[in-house]
Amino acid sequence: MKHFLDKTRLFIRVAVGSLVIVMAMVAPPASAQDARTQALERALKQMESQLQALRSELNQVKSESAREAQKVMAIEEKTIQIEEKASHAKEYTRTAQEKAEHAIEMADIMDKRLDRKSHMLFFRGGFAHANDPRNGVSINSAGLGGAGGVADKDAWYIGAGFDWNLTKDAWGLAPRTSVASELMFEYKEFGSNVRANGLPAAGAGVNVSQLTLTAAPKIKFFEGSRLRPWIIPAGLGIHVISPPSESITVLIPGVMFGAGVDYRIWKSFFVGLDARYHLTSGRNDGIRIDGVTAGGYLGIGF
Repeated sequence: MKHFLDKTRLFIRVAVGSLVIVMAMVAPPASAQDARTQALERALKQMESQLQALRSELNQVKSESAREAQKVMAIEEKTIQIEEKASHAKEYTRTAQEKAEHAIEMADIMDKRLDRKSHMLFFRGGFAHANDPRNGVSINSAGLGGAGGVADKDAWYIGAGFDWNLTKDAWGLAPRTSVASELMFEYKEFGSNVRANGLPAAGAGVNVSQLTLTAAPKIKFFEGSRLRPWIIPAGLGIHVISPPSESITVLIPGVMFGAGVDYRIWKSFFVGLDARYHLTSGRNDGIRIDGVTAGGYLGIGF
């Protein structure tokens, strides 16, 4: 643009000089008329050449201005497109959040319509097996009167308990994975008429049994589906044995591990299979009670 202004100033100077020359040529006599005419024509041609150069420069400036304007328009269009994409992304995110919230609401509604409950009361029964035969104060004892009989390592058991649901998504760590607190008891009988020690006061037979109380976390998978496998990573077990040990010990603590599966058969009624292993610290006054239980159960949601 500065170059264009310089050219304009030069053009004005040339025009003024040419006019001065023309005025000077008017004064001389007619004998120099031809020379003056030629000089004037040359000045006019020079002025036309200067004018054409200025027009070319002006056209170039206009062309550059048009290109700059096109660039600005292109930048504005890209900015508008980016803003539109950002707006669409925000709208998509908002729509996705609304859909997720709606799905959660619908799931809660379906749970209510299907009368699904979060907690469960269950009744168990099945087979039990001890790793070692039972000993005690009145059986298999080396006490006065001679040794008594030996109880079987296999047993049957019955029990009951309940699951109290704590969370449906493991406190946000795992979707569709609930965590419940299980409290349970079970009664096992290894023999009802085991021969007692030789003392007459011992009687003809001894009932060999065990009562177990447990408290454990239960992790259930596939929240909302009919089939739900579960595991117990570790739980507390307290065992009450009968007959007691040689030193009249009846309580033995231990750890319980378990796994199983629930199946909802109708509304809030469930059937299931489970297996559990009880581990204690080892021998207690000559008695070992480590072993496994396996069986089925019937559950009712509440």
